[in-house]
Amino acid sequence: MNLLDSLKTTAFTISDGVEVSWLQILSSITFVIVAWYVSRLLAYLLVRKILSKTKISPDSKAIIQRVIFFSMIILVVLSVLTYLGIPLATFAFISGAVAIGFGFGAKTIIENFLSGWILMSERPIRIGDIIELDGLLGVVIMIGNRSTQIRRNDGAHIIVPNSQVLESRLVNWTLIDPYIRTSVRVGVAYGSDVTKVKQLLLEAVESHELVQKEPESIIVFEDFADSALVFDAFFWVSVQTGKELRIVRSEIRFLVEKIFRENDVVISFPQRDVHLNFADPSQLKHLKGADHE
Repeated sequence: MNLLDSLKTTAFTISDGVEVSWLQILSSITFVIVAWYVSRLLAYLLVRKILSKTKISPDSKAIIQRVIFFSMIILVVLSVLTYLGIPLATFAFISGAVAIGFGFGAKTIIENFLSGWILMSERPIRIGDIIELDGLLGVVIMIGNRSTQIRRNDGAHIIVPNSQVLESRLVNWTLIDPYIRTSVRVGVAYGSDVTKVKQLLLEAVESHELVQKEPESIIVFEDFADSALVFDAFFWVSVQTGKELRIVRSEIRFLVEKIFRENDVVISFPQRDVHLNFADPSQLKHLKGADHE
């Protein structure tokens, strides 16, 4: 008996009398593996090439891509069942038993998978959103089946399980609109004209092209600090990444320094006054003599 004849022998028999050979099993496995990768490629090409010309959001494209992919996989499974001659009723019974056993062993995987679909349907976060999750600030670059990828300001990519995204306290800075409120703090020397400082700060902030006119910028006289009169400038900007936000704040600090220098406003720095109190004048003479030495 050659190899082909051996593969044609019966591997198992279903209760309905359907015999499945080793050759059918191997060919079905090969077909499923090839069809899996082909389905992923076709779903990607259909969405990225055809829908790229439309105004559909990246999240909607990701949902459509998943639906196309899983629809193709369902067709592949049905085709394999037909090829093997397995009735759907028998398959439903077997798959149900397998799913129960698999569910206990892969609870976390299933939980993350379902969480991914919830994230894509309810859309508490979207691709491109700037979010803060457990102290992690970054941009959402992908929402996958099991995890969400976040790119931090330093370029590092953080992989977060989808279930953790749903269960953790999350701040989405761009959920409603692309505008983010941020601030720049500056301290000026005591004796400065505070009204003038407020006007100059507002002028510097509003001169930046990415600062929004509405909502309007606000200048707050925050505190009388040890060595400075502290002002906070609050303003809204339209940015796409945390890196852009840091650049905007940096550019506004440059503008503030320039306009202060042009108007003779001194930016404060830590200072300490030292008072010497000598009861005996000879002690002061001794101190001066030590300096000359």
